[in-house]
Order: sequence, then C-alpha cells, then structure tokens
Amino acid sequence: MKEIAKKLNVSVSTVSRALKDSPELHPDTKKRIVEMAKSMNYQPNLLAQSLRISRSKVLGVIVPELESHFFSSNISGIQDTAYKRGYNVMICQSNESYVQEISNIRVLVASQVDGLLISLSRETKNYQHLQDLYDREIPFIMFDRVTEEIPVSRVTVDDEHGAYQVTHHLLEQGCRKIAFISGPQDLYISKKRKGGYLKALAEYGISEKDSRVYISDLNQESNRQIAYKILEEEDRADAIFAMIDPVAVDVMLILKEKGIKIPEEIALAGFTNNPTSAVVEPSLTTVSQPGYEMGQIAANHLLDQLDEIVPDEPQSFVLGTTLIARNSTLKLK
Repeated sequence: MKEIAKKLNVSVSTVSRALKDSPELHPDTKKRIVEMAKSMNYQPNLLAQSLRISRSKVLGVIVPELESHFFSSNISGIQDTAYKRGYNVMICQSNESYVQEISNIRVLVASQVDGLLISLSRETKNYQHLQDLYDREIPFIMFDRVTEEIPVSRVTVDDEHGAYQVTHHLLEQGCRKIAFISGPQDLYISKKRKGGYLKALAEYGISEKDSRVYISDLNQESNRQIAYKILEEEDRADAIFAMIDPVAVDVMLILKEKGIKIPEEIALAGFTNNPTSAVVEPSLTTVSQPGYEMGQIAANHLLDQLDEIVPDEPQSFVLGTTLIARNSTLKLK
C-alpha cells in the first residue's frame, strides 16, 4: 500500500479507502488506485484485517511521566471515560525518553490495543515512529505534548493564551524585565508559550530582541543553573515566568537561598497549577489547565473514531486556561 501511495502521490489512507471501495473518494482517484494495485499484484493482508475487526477493548496510553499531577489527571480522565464505554487501559511511561517512547509504542501495538493516546517526550524531535503508526492505519491521537507534522487529531490547552495571561499579569504588576524559562525549543508547548509571552511584551512596547528567554532541559540541575545565570546578570530581571510549575519551584528555592524577596525584588510565576503551587511560600501564581477534561475528550474522540461515529479527518481540540494570581507576583506598584 505504501508503494502504491508513493507511485500515485497520494496518502496511504487514501489507498486504503480506495481498496475498500469507499464512497468518499472521487471515482477517478479510486479507479487509478485499483488499477495500480492490480498491476502491482496487490494482495490484502487478511490477518491484519481480522485483527482490526476483532476488538481487544483495550486502549494504550503513553505519557512522559507518571509523577506529574497534570499527567495523572489526564490518565484519570482517560480511564474513567474508557471504563464507562467498556474499555480497559494500558499505561506506559516514556520517562521523557524518545527511545523509550518508541519501545512503548511497540509493546502496546504488539499487545493488540485498539488505539493509542500519546503525549510526546521532551526528547522527541523525529516523528517517523508516529508516521509509521499512521501509515499502518493504527488509530491514535495525541494530547498535550503534540506535533502538527502527523495528520491525526490532537487535544491541547490554549498554551499561547495561558502564557499571555501570565506575562500580561506580570506587566500589570509593574514588571518590565521579565525572564521566561522555556523548555526545549522543539516542544510544541515551548513554542506556543513563548509566543504568548512575546505577544504580551509586544503590547507593552517591548520587542522580541529585548526579551529574556532561557532554555531549560526541565530537570532540576538545568533549572538551577538558569536561575543562577539570571541572578548574576548586571541588568537583573524583575520577574521570572517558568514554563511549568516544577521549574518555578526550583527557581524559588534558589531565590530563597540567595535571600531575594519574592515578589518584592523578583516576582515569580509558573504554569500548570500543580498542588504544590498553592502550598509553597509564597504561594505561586500559575495557570490552571483542565487535565482531567483533556483526558476525557481524548479518550472519547478516539473511541468515537473506533466506533466510526466521527470521520477519520483530524480534529484539533483546544481547551481554555485560567490565570490563578497568588502571592508570588502580587507586587505593590
């Protein structure tokens, strides 16, 4: 099927639909594909067909980490939805590893799950393993950590607007030298949250060249090094916006270690509304994102695709965010 698609410059899914005599395709397209299949002596894989017809009633889920409150919320939403619709769930953790992510996919596919829900690791920059899934017509969708390079449905929060909300709030508090600690630049959420940060700055006349963006590997050591770097600069930032709450907490510990008052000397904000953000001192300004609802929507949409309730065309679900202003940014102007 891949060879037919390549020769005719169409997608594998189009070839599949043509060979199944789908009424959605133009008759001329269908005729070209069928004739090419005959000339290439194409034979359908009956075993693969029988496996697709026979349901395992199991969904596979891959998340970067299980300890994260946000991903735990995603999983809860997926599980509750799956169980209500008669499905079980197999959960794998990539540990933010690209290699482990590929291994997880292989294990779940070998276990004959009916479909996959995938949130990408921070190391994932090559998407060939996802393209292979797509070409093999194995149903999957992505949530939170996604890529736009594979034409499947995805469920995300409005990362750009959430970052805009935080940055705009800091600007309203009188901050003008706002540092943004981003994750790896290839991450979809890094790009979106940086975009929201820059948009808010631009509204206050601060250009991108005057922005302060720092790239973290999102581990404790990297976060600490960036915090020290920000503090050592001569024209020191008056606010720090971290892409996720755990980074903000690591930065907070360094600020306290150096005796810097929060928010009087440096305001601090995060993103995700982890449970720790409300109990640290001072309480952390952050953005709430609906993790449980994201899991529900992702699972329901995948199951709707499996039951052919919705078309195969990819859809994008974008959920709203809510700014939660707390003591770490509420400065006296």
